[in-house]
Amino acid sequence: MESILQCVLHVSITVLLLLGHMITALEVPLDPKLLEGLPQPPTITHQSPKDYIVDPRENIVVHCEAKGKPHPSFSWTRNGTHFDIDKDPKVMKKAGAGTLVIDISGEKAEAYEGVYQCTARNEHGAAVSNNIVIRQSRSPLWAKERIEPIVAQEGVSLVLQCRPPAGLPPPIIFWMDNNFLRLPQNSRVSQALNGDLYFSNVRAEDTRSDYICYARFPHTQTIQQKQPITVRVLNVDAINETMAAFLNDTDFFSDSPSGERRPTFLVPSGASSSAMVLRGDVLQLECIAEGLPTPEISWRKDSGDLPMNRTTLHNFQKTLMISDVTEADAGDYRCMASNSQGAVYHIITVTVKAAPYWIRTPKNLILAPKENGVLSCLPSGNPKPTISWSMNGIPIENSPRDPSRKVEEDSIIFSDVQPGSSAVYQCNTSNEFGYLLANAFVNVLAEPPRVLTRPNKVYPVITNGPALLDCATFGSPIPKITWFKEGQNSVLDGDDYEQHKNGTLEIHTAQKADSGKYTCVAMNSLGKKENHVYLEVKEPTRILKQPEYKVVQRNGNVLFECKVKHDPSLIPTMTWLKNDGELPDDERFVVDMDSLTIYNVTEGDEGTYTCIMNTTLDQDTASAKLTLMEATPTPAIIYDQPDPPTDLEMTELQARSVQLTWVPGSDNNSPIQRFIIQYEDVLHQQGVWHNLTEVPGTKTTAHLELSPYVLYTFRVLAVNEVGFSQPSYPSARYQTEPAVPEENPSEVDAAGNEHDNLVISWKALTSLQSNGPGLQYKVSWRQTDGDKDWESVSVANVSKYVVSGTPTYVKYEVKVQAVNDYGSAPEPNAIRGFSGEDLPMAPPEAVQVLVENSTLAEVQWDPINPQMVRGWLKGYKVYYWKEDPQIEEQKVLTFGRNKTQGKLAGLQPYSLYTFNVRAFNGKGEGPPSPNQQFNTPEGVPGPPASLRITNPSLDSLTVEWGPPVELNGQLTGYTLRYQPINSTNELGPLEEVSLPANKTSCTLHSLKYSTRYKFYLNANTVKGAGPAVTEETVIIMDEGHTELPHPVYPITQSLRPPFPKVRPTSPGFGNVSSSVGEDGAVLSWEYWGLDKNLFVEYTVENSKEEWTKESVNGSQTYLLKGLKPGTYKVRVVAKDHTGVTVHSSQELSITVPVIPSQQVDIATQGWFIGLMCAIALLILVLLIACFIKRNKGGKYPVKEKEDAHADPEIQPMKDDDGTFGEYSDTEDHKPLKGSRTPSNGTVKKDDSDDSLVDYGEGGEGQFNEDGSFIGQYSGKKERDTAEGNESSEAPSPVNAMNSFV
Repeated sequence: MESILQCVLHVSITVLLLLGHMITALEVPLDPKLLEGLPQPPTITHQSPKDYIVDPRENIVVHCEAKGKPHPSFSWTRNGTHFDIDKDPKVMKKAGAGTLVIDISGEKAEAYEGVYQCTARNEHGAAVSNNIVIRQSRSPLWAKERIEPIVAQEGVSLVLQCRPPAGLPPPIIFWMDNNFLRLPQNSRVSQALNGDLYFSNVRAEDTRSDYICYARFPHTQTIQQKQPITVRVLNVDAINETMAAFLNDTDFFSDSPSGERRPTFLVPSGASSSAMVLRGDVLQLECIAEGLPTPEISWRKDSGDLPMNRTTLHNFQKTLMISDVTEADAGDYRCMASNSQGAVYHIITVTVKAAPYWIRTPKNLILAPKENGVLSCLPSGNPKPTISWSMNGIPIENSPRDPSRKVEEDSIIFSDVQPGSSAVYQCNTSNEFGYLLANAFVNVLAEPPRVLTRPNKVYPVITNGPALLDCATFGSPIPKITWFKEGQNSVLDGDDYEQHKNGTLEIHTAQKADSGKYTCVAMNSLGKKENHVYLEVKEPTRILKQPEYKVVQRNGNVLFECKVKHDPSLIPTMTWLKNDGELPDDERFVVDMDSLTIYNVTEGDEGTYTCIMNTTLDQDTASAKLTLMEATPTPAIIYDQPDPPTDLEMTELQARSVQLTWVPGSDNNSPIQRFIIQYEDVLHQQGVWHNLTEVPGTKTTAHLELSPYVLYTFRVLAVNEVGFSQPSYPSARYQTEPAVPEENPSEVDAAGNEHDNLVISWKALTSLQSNGPGLQYKVSWRQTDGDKDWESVSVANVSKYVVSGTPTYVKYEVKVQAVNDYGSAPEPNAIRGFSGEDLPMAPPEAVQVLVENSTLAEVQWDPINPQMVRGWLKGYKVYYWKEDPQIEEQKVLTFGRNKTQGKLAGLQPYSLYTFNVRAFNGKGEGPPSPNQQFNTPEGVPGPPASLRITNPSLDSLTVEWGPPVELNGQLTGYTLRYQPINSTNELGPLEEVSLPANKTSCTLHSLKYSTRYKFYLNANTVKGAGPAVTEETVIIMDEGHTELPHPVYPITQSLRPPFPKVRPTSPGFGNVSSSVGEDGAVLSWEYWGLDKNLFVEYTVENSKEEWTKESVNGSQTYLLKGLKPGTYKVRVVAKDHTGVTVHSSQELSITVPVIPSQQVDIATQGWFIGLMCAIALLILVLLIACFIKRNKGGKYPVKEKEDAHADPEIQPMKDDDGTFGEYSDTEDHKPLKGSRTPSNGTVKKDDSDDSLVDYGEGGEGQFNEDGSFIGQYSGKKERDTAEGNESSEAPSPVNAMNSFV
């Protein structure tokens, strides 16, 4: 029985190990000594790119490097067949690698074009490279053509076509003039992605004869030029006069539309277009428009925001570029062209496809004999890529059968592998946009454990810090790691220890007791290996005595101490910093073992000094500040607050004043700036000191104005730059005589809180203001209407009096006068208030309702009679409710006191409502008007209550549903739509079925089995269809049984176009409108809510900025000032007292135009016209002089150089000297049309018209920084004449032209 249990235990452990190896692959360590003894199949480490374009002037190098044990051998295929490199003397293979070097000197590179693939092989398998397609770069000549001059009417659009020759890779296009200067481009004139030059509208300044398109071929470093294009821009009359001479007086242009016009798109054409881009590539969308004035281009994405970090605009906003494209970038992109005449937009539908890319690449797998494993290959792409497997470069279906190997679509499952079954497997995944090839080997090894961590390694750590002890191992099967500490027999585990997957043991908080010897044991089925390491826990480094703050005189010395405690086994290093930087390189700074001394301190030495004590394991820091104090001949001065004044004495005692004198205390080296005199009222507020007055520090007396009926005690404080002195000892007491009050109570108010009273309140006088004993208040009141007498009452020790028995809401005059035992204060001014309010006595009259639609009605009424209000009318309330026994909730809308109508929004369609209207004042609501009722018309119904699929069969099923909870009218029927969904979640054709209103189920026939369907159901009334509910189901056929997936809960969604997302609004705002003027944007609105905290909020449209908020103070119009030109979103919101938004209007879009500044047109100024005429005359004289000089002729150095070469040949551009090669064209020996002869040479008659023959005068054959060419042509031959004539390469100008593109 015991043996059986042991067998079961052994089998269980084996199964667990196998399952573990199904998940975790064994990694081969990089230890060279360990790798020496381990066999390994080949692995490709370096290869050339898949698409390899070679320069025909250089040798072809095709890389292929690999590693393995034993070192692999290499072979090549070319165009699918074996490539025998030994038979071609031009091909050499690098030693120890498969890299090919092809010498093409004397050969044409075309001879070696093709598809190459490298195989690295040893006895354990074969790895293959990608298919490397080698193509020669090409820069063909421009086709010969005759370009007629272009005559264009001013204001029309124009396109100058470039159409460069197709090169490999495609050339880079740019436009220049005869002087090699870039043609200026702007929002009106710009180059398209295809190289054509577009004019949104032409101007007279566009007239020129040297529009030249250049094509630069980067691999061959050559530049081709198109024949110059001549453009003449004339107005209508000038065009007719010019062309008449050539066209027998035919009217060439008549009334073509050259005036201001709205934009139209030149590129792309039509209202919409489509574009496809691959995942990871750069999406380039282009919109070029013509129009007058020049249109401005803007971009947006209809289904969301443009990706902020990946989107850039180029070519004056005409090109939208999104880098690193993802599937989320698919959708409709809208470009808009606008000018003052209108706007037009174009929608580009972008689809994102994807060449295959890896979700998880195959990983090398190392298995022990009898183990299991899985080799996975998980790609993705659009369309979904296919996967094919190979073993050692041979399709797996053609490889020898292996019973331990099972091939799935995206994985190979190995079970019970055997020795000698090592191999390299290739996963090739592809779709129409590309392919990926990955090599992964399966290496079957049987290796006992090896510990790779150096034995007896010491790990020093600091107390309370973490400790990590390594135990790197290798073995097959994967070894199991256990840790032991010397003197302990148990395995280290628990809260204090954590063993990581790589075998490392972590001690979270190391203590002294954790020091010692640790042993890690690695064990698998083939053996066991131990390794010992040591842990040393050190004392932390601490600064015991920190440097202190120092104040020192100029030229003095200062000492900063920094005493440290550290572990004796660690060597500390002290570093001093000044203001977090290094100490000055000055011999005055002396650093000792535990201190810093600064001699002869100057102003520049002030700052913060930091002591840093470092060891190999930790550090500690401390800082102190140094402040410089000016040196004086006397000892150091100590500045302090002044001493308190002494000897206070009162003189000139008067009834309402006194003279106070004192003796100042010492100022402690800081002059006294002022004295503060304080007093204590012993009679009324004993122990409380108040500031009475201040006098300058130069005075020692103060004349004090006093109040009646106060028992005074005085004291004095001195103040200097350092601070306040202590108070002086108090003076003797002095009591002033009582007097009548000099002021009356403030903040008097009168308002009733009941319908028959008047509450009079005030702010009581202080004891200091009473001026004497017996303080009382005489309260007087009377009605303002009529000749009523004043009524009065005297009260004391209160601040409120209630007058009872008053009429309801009557205006009163009120006075409150202070009185004491010595008399009354001056007669006060009367204030006005009202007695208390009562509830309104009557409801509004002439109440009626006007139903506007199924959810909105307007209630109207006549204002209430003011006599019936009995208070201050605050407004009206409309109570309304739906006559439904299940809904008893009343709704209330409040309207202002000046309103006689209000709208009831959010009503339920096809319902009976009851309502009444009430007036309300500060007391409350009056009686309601008689209840009235109205019916709302029908609306669209709500969604069906439920939707489920039942009774599925081979080709049919039943759809069941419940009627809508919200009928909103008489149902006229249901609409059922359904469509299939394929495996990539793409929707098929939509079928539609109309059903009567009395049906709640429908059986559908002729459905496809094993297909997922999506169903949409909505109810209909005469007003239309309501929102739909959806459901999905799939019929899965399995041995005659039909299974449905788990039920999918219906999701209510609308099949109608989505509405803008806005904040839900209850009836609050209406009739919101805006207008824009020179002063700003004016908004107006209606608001029916109670909350008066109204704000206008606005933000720039299509921006991430926060909404800007401005308060409107209850108004219903507002002027927004200071808006910059642009488009804004604006809304009006109402907030409650907590700042929460309770109502929000719809958002308006407001465009603020650019207001042109009132500037004087310089072109109309007389002085400017005269200056221009003088300049034109001067230029004419210079041109005549140059013409006379050039006609003299002469032979120049360039002519001599050209004559010296009887057989010119095409020379490519030099990378080293940046000069032009000489040009020759066997097809056409005419000079370029429109070219000119430079002043220092002539152009040979047989120079190619494809070359850059227009060059500047003088110089050294180079370009200026602005791109202009200076100097003469020069060049060197790279190959003999015969070789040059055989080349298909085009002439190449200077290398410096590359800087333009």
